[in-house]
Amino acid sequence: MEILSTRNLKVSLDNREVLRGVNFSIREGEKVFITGPNGAGKTTFLETLMGFVEIEEGVVFYRGKELKKEKDFKILRGKVGYVFQNPDDQLFAPTVEEELAFAPLIKGLKRERVKEIVERTLKLFSIENLRDKPTYKLSGGEKRIVSVACVLTMEPELILLDEPTAGLDSERWKLLKKFFESTEVSLLVVTHDRELLDSLNWPVFKMENGALSQVR
Repeated sequence: MEILSTRNLKVSLDNREVLRGVNFSIREGEKVFITGPNGAGKTTFLETLMGFVEIEEGVVFYRGKELKKEKDFKILRGKVGYVFQNPDDQLFAPTVEEELAFAPLIKGLKRERVKEIVERTLKLFSIENLRDKPTYKLSGGEKRIVSVACVLTMEPELILLDEPTAGLDSERWKLLKKFFESTEVSLLVVTHDRELLDSLNWPVFKMENGALSQVR
């Protein structure tokens, strides 16, 4: 079943058409890439899917339901995670452990369950050593991994990731790739990372001049 889809999506920013009639869908268990040159509209597309950018024309659907109002997108944000291109736009808690615990606590899970999720996620991303570290003191690569990890703790059915491998060292790059390969969560990954694109045989869509087309 389709989780998220668009029909004839058009968006303009500062009197410039950024998205031009984009049609797209991603299904349960599916993992896809979006690539394309800088300024092509990739980040705007993700932000529009999340309801952060006003739609000029067209429709976004979540599980077949048209999203019209902010309350509709709030429901989507409880099920679909978004990893920002800049981790500083995402991380805010005093420590990594508190960052990871935030989403499940907001969902109302019991503290015992939250602790289980946090411990599992720390281990999954090999960041146990960062548990008590203030988020503002993390390196760029650490921030990027933690930003992915904290979205995973909300137990989403789909994650949108904007340039998730940028600035990662070889070890963390391999760790993130392993997660991409093993997770059952649907993934939509915007990337310029040619090595990542070549190493994972996922469908690839290219965005150019605001238009989206499948190239693999």
